[in-house]
Amino acid sequence: MKLDKFKIIAIDADDTLWDCQSYFDNVENMYCQLLSKYADAETVSDSLFAIEKANMDCLGYGIKAFTMSLIENAIKISEGEVKGNIIEEILQMGKSLLSFPTTPLPEVENTLITLNERKNDDNYKLVVFTKGELQDQENKIKRSGLANYFDDIIIVSEKTEHEYKHLCVNYNIHPEELLMIGNSFKSDIAPALNIGAYAIHVPFSVAWKMELSETYDHKRLTTIKHFGEICQ
Repeated sequence: MKLDKFKIIAIDADDTLWDCQSYFDNVENMYCQLLSKYADAETVSDSLFAIEKANMDCLGYGIKAFTMSLIENAIKISEGEVKGNIIEEILQMGKSLLSFPTTPLPEVENTLITLNERKNDDNYKLVVFTKGELQDQENKIKRSGLANYFDDIIIVSEKTEHEYKHLCVNYNIHPEELLMIGNSFKSDIAPALNIGAYAIHVPFSVAWKMELSETYDHKRLTTIKHFGEICQ
């Protein structure tokens, strides 16, 4: 895909620039073991997911929302019998996610260097466009060491067509001048295509159940296996 026709190249953060979901999955596995006296792992996990979905409108995405759902689910699964020391362990599990290493995935940093070298000639800006809790996302970007490669960092609570349209309005561009790159078809690809933008889908090895969705072919969509293919 030629990049010189775009004025904004927006890139997702979690599971696109660095691994995120694997750390959440590890915590959930430990959590299920911790509550094994009350229910099997599948029951605990399914109940947790239901609570996360129910809490989404008021808590949104992020580690704080996840931790609150962990605690709420422990009380539910145990029918109120869970002890304070177990709640403390769950709290520490959640807090551990506030500092996991956001090491750039393979090919990410070299690709960002190349994109920066080309952007003056091709006349585009590089933007992080990600969703989640503000402070948490800001801290992950700082830990990654990638912030200086971007002209702007935009963090929103959700990524629907409305947010993509607002991104275009903010930069005074037409949707077809926007390229969105990300791992989630539901959040990064479909809404961008729906407003008339272009998209590059970079599937990641793991995905949160909330982000699972059907994929489809589209004339403005390119699917790649490796981040480095963006510049090829």
